[in-house]
Amino acid sequence: WRSTPATLGISKMKSAIACTLALAGSAAAFAPQASVPATTALNSAVPEGYDDLVGIDLESGGKFFDPLNLAQWIPAKWARETELANGRSAMLATVGWFFPYTLGTFDSQDVTSTDPMGAILEADPQWWAQFVVLCGTFEAYKYKKALEGKSYTGKGEPVVDYLKGYPAEEDERRKMEMKELKNGRLAMIGIASFLSAHFIPGSVPGLPAGF
Repeated sequence: WRSTPATLGISKMKSAIACTLALAGSAAAFAPQASVPATTALNSAVPEGYDDLVGIDLESGGKFFDPLNLAQWIPAKWARETELANGRSAMLATVGWFFPYTLGTFDSQDVTSTDPMGAILEADPQWWAQFVVLCGTFEAYKYKKALEGKSYTGKGEPVVDYLKGYPAEEDERRKMEMKELKNGRLAMIGIASFLSAHFIPGSVPGLPAGF
């Protein structure tokens, strides 16, 4: 096989292209890269769908708090409904935890313990069945009213407001929603600490053994 002017030209062109690409690659290695916003535990960039929700305040430094970046997988509506449901349950649980210590127990033949965890085990199965039915009734009522346009997460007329305490002004509504969120978050941390101190004495500073 003999080289011709055409083949020599093609070979030189390939060499030139290869050298150009090599130089471009080496130059890019030392070129300053475009800055990409880092995802941090306190990310100021609010994910899509979460920007209109109440909840960002002083406790998180005025930034969106999502250490595990779960917001990209969880719809905002579902996350808010879950947080409110857990917070409201935790507030009720906190009251129930202190109730037997301060006011004693009801006139009952089965539940006589002032220990909250002990009382759970002493309760008759029929009571638990009634409790499950009651909770199911509440959830069904919430769902029915939501279909009618009512809301149980804010941003609309509330499902339940017998005392007419929900403000008419949007700013006041936001303030009330923020208060409920904060109380619920505090209650979730509180009930978790009560359980920890109960099962692991001394694990929570300030709480006595057997609390």
